[in-house]
Amino acid sequence: MSERQPKGQSQGQPTPPRSRWASLAVLSSGLLMTIIDGNIVTVAMPSIQSDLGFSAPGLAWVVNAYLIAFGGLLLLAGRLGDLVGRKRMFVWGLALFTAASVLCGVATDQGALIAARAVQGVGGAMTSAVVLGMLVALFPEPREQAKAIAVFSAVGAAGGALGTFLGGALTETLNWHWIFLINLPIGVVALVAAARILADDRGTGLGGGADYPGAALITGALMLTVYTIVGSAEHGTPATLGLAALSLALYAAFAVRQTRAARPLLRLRVFRSRTLTGANAVQIAMIAGMYGFQYIGALYFQRVLGYGELKTGFAFLPAPVVIGVLMLSVSARLIGRFGPYRPLLAGLTLITAGLALLGRLPADGSYVVDVLPPMLLLGAGFAAAMPAVTGLAMSGVREEDAGLASGLFNTTQVVGGSLGLAALTTLAASRTEGLLADGGRTLAATADGYRLAFWVATGIAALGLAVAATVLRPGRRPAVTVEQAVEQADEPREAAAARSAR
Repeated sequence: MSERQPKGQSQGQPTPPRSRWASLAVLSSGLLMTIIDGNIVTVAMPSIQSDLGFSAPGLAWVVNAYLIAFGGLLLLAGRLGDLVGRKRMFVWGLALFTAASVLCGVATDQGALIAARAVQGVGGAMTSAVVLGMLVALFPEPREQAKAIAVFSAVGAAGGALGTFLGGALTETLNWHWIFLINLPIGVVALVAAARILADDRGTGLGGGADYPGAALITGALMLTVYTIVGSAEHGTPATLGLAALSLALYAAFAVRQTRAARPLLRLRVFRSRTLTGANAVQIAMIAGMYGFQYIGALYFQRVLGYGELKTGFAFLPAPVVIGVLMLSVSARLIGRFGPYRPLLAGLTLITAGLALLGRLPADGSYVVDVLPPMLLLGAGFAAAMPAVTGLAMSGVREEDAGLASGLFNTTQVVGGSLGLAALTTLAASRTEGLLADGGRTLAATADGYRLAFWVATGIAALGLAVAATVLRPGRRPAVTVEQAVEQADEPREAAAARSAR
């Protein structure tokens, strides 16, 4: 029996269909909990600030502490999942995330909450980094894989809006502590189901591919990158440029390390794969625009239209309904019939159009006339684009590298969200402050700042569309897959080893 096969299964023997779909349900539940938590905090931020006495810069660390730990550890967690077993990494991460959620829920001071949020980020990274790798291994057949990815993506999209809704409902009816405590029953059920349903896998072993110096460099680089992005408004331009330069130096050191390490954490030549590189680049642009819509949209509802927390949550519900219905009924069929390229372009076009319409939002806007139509376009676009770009990013991945590829895909997702959040909120705030300084009215100035943010988000989405149309366009010659790029990367090492043996 190959040690990479699940226990109780011989090599080449597929997992029974019922077990595979039950496993997908377990993996989706873990994703749902982390996605809900990432969005549930947004609506509750004013209540947290009032209760614990946060300053405006300090309050940002309730989000930043989670993002830095989560984004910085995804790549390492994905690789460790390949080495120690992806089920083990998933279960450990789920347990840590659930425990940290309880600590967040019982926190009574600023330091305790921020520290618990950082631990939550660690658990979220461990859970999320290996999920796509497990999914691809469970569903190797292209059509079934497209269906599974569509289900998985629909759960993720629904979790985003559900988090916003639950954040408003729980904060308004109970208090902000319950936005974290709700993870306890979900986490316990998911842990029990994961232990019983997910197939065991042994991994390749820690001695079979761990590059600890490289891991330290890339983890530090990613954490510093996220910290630089999310704290750019607080740091100021000189400090931000300095931190960005330090981040680049760490990335350069990591790249040098990977060319010299006997067992590199990330074979850099895999980026020769046009599919891998293009899909991750497109995702950064797409998530930056969509995350900007979710965050800026919530601010528009509350600060311009005067919605409360609960009404804001309800206002977002049409988007996940559209996403869920289309992903589960249409997206997989389109990808199965036309391949991922054309659905991806169609989805990105709809996202760009939706963001452009949001760039016209007035200060006296109407939800039905001004917000709902572009929201539906964004939902339809995301439903088409997300499963397509996920499938492209994971195409051709070898089983032993699936966790690493999954971690990389999740890392670019966090980087895209962080970039979108930092850039769009900073632009909106600067525009509003400038108008107020010139004597503008508060409501009109606030709406104008949000319009600028949405126009910039439109440009980012359009850039993603351009990259998809050029880099991912199927040509006469087949694109190099991730697996082929890995094999090419291994050839020089194997040749050198053979020469040394002679």
